[in-house]
Amino acid sequence: MYLRTLHLQQFRNYRDQTVEFTAPKTILLGDNAQGKSNLLEAVELLATLKSHRSTSDRELILEGTKESRITAFLEREHSNLDLVINLRFGARRGITINQQPIKRHMDFLGSLNAVQFSSLDLELVRGAPEKRRSWLDTILMQIEPIYAHILQQYNQVLRQRNALLKRLQHEASLDNFYEELALWDVQLATTGSRVTRRRARVLERLAPLAQDWHTKISGKTEIFTLNYAPNVPIPENNPEKVQEAFLEKIQLRRIPEHRQGTSLVGSHRDDIEFLINETAAKLYGSQGQQRTLVLALKLAELKLIEEVVGEAPLLLLDDVLAELDLHRQNQLLEAIQDRFQTLITTTHLGSFDADWLHNSQILSVEAGMVLDSI
Repeated sequence: MYLRTLHLQQFRNYRDQTVEFTAPKTILLGDNAQGKSNLLEAVELLATLKSHRSTSDRELILEGTKESRITAFLEREHSNLDLVINLRFGARRGITINQQPIKRHMDFLGSLNAVQFSSLDLELVRGAPEKRRSWLDTILMQIEPIYAHILQQYNQVLRQRNALLKRLQHEASLDNFYEELALWDVQLATTGSRVTRRRARVLERLAPLAQDWHTKISGKTEIFTLNYAPNVPIPENNPEKVQEAFLEKIQLRRIPEHRQGTSLVGSHRDDIEFLINETAAKLYGSQGQQRTLVLALKLAELKLIEEVVGEAPLLLLDDVLAELDLHRQNQLLEAIQDRFQTLITTTHLGSFDADWLHNSQILSVEAGMVLDSI
């Protein structure tokens, strides 16, 4: 797939800007806070319908305006797509494909596939489990768009169940409310087992790809292990067995849940373990080891999406080369070559060799304007 044009209207600090991509690699050059990352964020929204930098559409709309629009023309192997996202202050988003309104997000997801890699991704290793769950869920939404609906169902059930537990927190006994709570228990187990099984399945495919890349980058000096750590252990890949495991653990945690007024069992408490030489990378990995691990994960993500979708996804590199030493830079640039359309933000061109610069489109970004190639 190839992103040919991107048109931003009142998005972040862009008032009205069209960018045409004329090479497999585009370098966006400029000082900090000029809008380079905002442009990549727009592409990320087209791929995932969410931003890793913001949870509110209001933050994405140009200050002083009430509506923002992202338009893209995407060339795919078997068809071309016109994609539009309308962000409206205080109203529901509008999304279209080839001028046809799309009601369900899962029908838009998968139109454009992209992998984002930024310095913030070190939080995959260092940060809270929520960061790792969000990363995995984003991959799943791109390769299996119905997962967005499955995850939404789970989160709705979780909110309703938590609201009930909150109401019951000050009740001396659950006896009078057991029937209502039991209904939510079953729904949490049903939707949660769907989330858990899909997370386990995608990690089974991702792990060997990441391990291969890690071996190449580390020079076979370290062993990388990626483990899924679900809150509810999976006895076997059998939907009924997983649901039974959910319900059994819910029963075991009934009293603490009653006391704390929140759900202590479920997919919202899953984690992913990264081990280097059988040691937790989060606690004991050096900064270099953690960067190697994240780079291996991102390259594996690219490969997995390409295998599943049948086309190479876009790669969005947000000022990441400065975070990598020369060896890791070379591994990344060698892996990319011209195989993936790549958008790279940087404050200087010193990290690129002459061949890369010669074969790249170089655009200058200044105060929300993309200037002519230099």
